[in-house]
Amino acid sequence: MPVTATSCPAWSIAGYLEVHNGHVTIDGVDALQLVQNYNSPLFVFSEQRIRNNIGRLQHAASVVDRPIKFCYASKANSNMAILKAVLDSGIDVEVNSGGELFKALRVGFRPDQIIFNGTSKSDDELDDAVRAGIYAINIDSIYEIELVEKSVERLRAQGEKVAPARITLRLVPEIGTRSHLGLQTALLTSKFGISSSEVLAAFRRGLQRPDLVHVCGIHIHVGSQTPDVEPFAEAFKSMWEHLVTIHNEAGHTLEHINLGGGIPVNYLRDRSQADDLPEHERDMLGAELEPVAVLTEALRVARESARAANAEHLLDYVTILLEPGRSVIADAGLVLTTVRNIKTRPETGDVWLLTDAGYNIMLSMNNYKWYYHLISASRADAPYAHDYKVAGPLCDSGDVYFDIEREGRLPDYRKLPEGVAPGEVLALLNCGAYSLAQMFHYNGRPLPAAVLIRRNGKPELIRRRDTYEDLIANDTGY
Repeated sequence: MPVTATSCPAWSIAGYLEVHNGHVTIDGVDALQLVQNYNSPLFVFSEQRIRNNIGRLQHAASVVDRPIKFCYASKANSNMAILKAVLDSGIDVEVNSGGELFKALRVGFRPDQIIFNGTSKSDDELDDAVRAGIYAINIDSIYEIELVEKSVERLRAQGEKVAPARITLRLVPEIGTRSHLGLQTALLTSKFGISSSEVLAAFRRGLQRPDLVHVCGIHIHVGSQTPDVEPFAEAFKSMWEHLVTIHNEAGHTLEHINLGGGIPVNYLRDRSQADDLPEHERDMLGAELEPVAVLTEALRVARESARAANAEHLLDYVTILLEPGRSVIADAGLVLTTVRNIKTRPETGDVWLLTDAGYNIMLSMNNYKWYYHLISASRADAPYAHDYKVAGPLCDSGDVYFDIEREGRLPDYRKLPEGVAPGEVLALLNCGAYSLAQMFHYNGRPLPAAVLIRRNGKPELIRRRDTYEDLIANDTGY
């Protein structure tokens, strides 16, 4: 039965992530009851929070009053039930592999709802995309134009009736952001996109064979968790100027400008440990950039450029694409983990808590030293005044909840209530993105279950917990 909240900590979200009788509740469902029913560690997602996050995007589109096509970045979380919730919310999808394309089609997205990114698409993946007739294949190099053309020719030679493939050219315009360097994708040092010096050549090449490919758009993604509006505006301005140049030179009008994703999530609603992080980390992780601000500023700079070039009429033909991933799913998911072991270091005075959630299910905490706020799901409203060293179960010294490299990118200690002991359930918040999708079987550990709290408040298993048999399902030769 749903329960009523009794306190409102800084990390809480009204109507979704709350406290009742000291326990964390998700859409009114007790976290400890979920662990009892589905074991630990456990991913928990909220369908209503997903819909609310998508509603925030759709509201931004209504405010700017422009055609906006939102394509959920399925790499953030491509669980089939999550994809179905996104589909039912009324937006489209971006995929990054043949597997994600397969899942998107299987769950019910129409081909005209799908865009396909990626730097190294195989012939089979391109064939699948061309055969399906998707909305756009985002091209990552001039060379890839030829690969798409060959795919169309190959399928037609096999007797298949396929239309010219719709392609979008992805640019890398050297736009930096204040996000992690590994999450910045518009720099010339990144592996993505076509550089500015090659843009016109790429468009000319793409327009050579209209019987095989149709150049329908232009794309820039400045990177994930971008805390400022300026990089988005600069990217949009760059794409708009290229659109005008192509129209003037070739008489070809592009249908869309794809601004990518990157709208941030506030990982520091509770700022009790914010001062333990470097300033630039605090600014990035605590960003609260609204989608409407991104779209409003992007359109403002586009209109200025359009007026200067006497090309305002071209805006009437352009749909804006956005690829939100993190902003849809990150704060809609959390991990429940149980303290399995405890130890003290008399030499340092440290108390260590050893949990059952390691970087095999939370890769970003190790890979990017990403901060996920940790609370006690068992005593959520108790004072958080004691310092603990917290670590996962893996046989790896890097499987810790702090920065073992001593570069200060994570707090050295996590603050939790006094007397945490084995059996206590903890919760890592805001980890719905790039966690479930990146899990792996290190140390032969079966991967956890996932539940989705439906809009009616009932939990539903959306990923069963692995068995030991799953660990060897694809192994042969023994």
